[in-house]
Amino acid sequence: MLQNMKSRGLKQVELFLSDGVVGMKTALARTYPKAHFQRCLVHVMRNICAKVRVDDREKIMNEFKQVHQQTNKEEATAVLHDFYTKWGKVYSHVIRSLKDIEPDLLVFYNYPKQIRASIYSTNMIESFNNVIKRKAKPKAEFPTEQSLDAFIGIQAMSYNDRYFNRIHKGFGQVQDTLESYFD
Repeated sequence: MLQNMKSRGLKQVELFLSDGVVGMKTALARTYPKAHFQRCLVHVMRNICAKVRVDDREKIMNEFKQVHQQTNKEEATAVLHDFYTKWGKVYSHVIRSLKDIEPDLLVFYNYPKQIRASIYSTNMIESFNNVIKRKAKPKAEFPTEQSLDAFIGIQAMSYNDRYFNRIHKGFGQVQDTLESYFD
């Protein structure tokens, strides 16, 4: 997928946001070595929820959410390490998994605070995917792969037309900063 995007003209990627697909970070490093990789914190929280007792879920989630509500990366790291200390004995497997992906959890703090809420999760992408699913459901099936590609392309163009002049929250305020990241 990444090689295909590169061959179609995508020269540089600044930030890649993923839900943790196995091998994605390695593929990204091979294709776009300068790109930063951020794990979707919403997916991380869902994974934590699935691995802890029901009675502990609300408390753990409220504490983990503090990681992305800090003013800077140093504070967020301190909160994350406090989280490890507090829950490490009870949920060592969860904490071990978090430590394995820690370099990918706080990358969004390297970007302006105005856009951080938009780039620590894949919610924007998933919103678009839900539009595609909703529009494809009545179709039941597509006769060929090309018809599916055309359908998705039309949905993407329609989505772009609808939101073309809309700038996502915070991005307009930091446009110059973001543009400076690219060669």
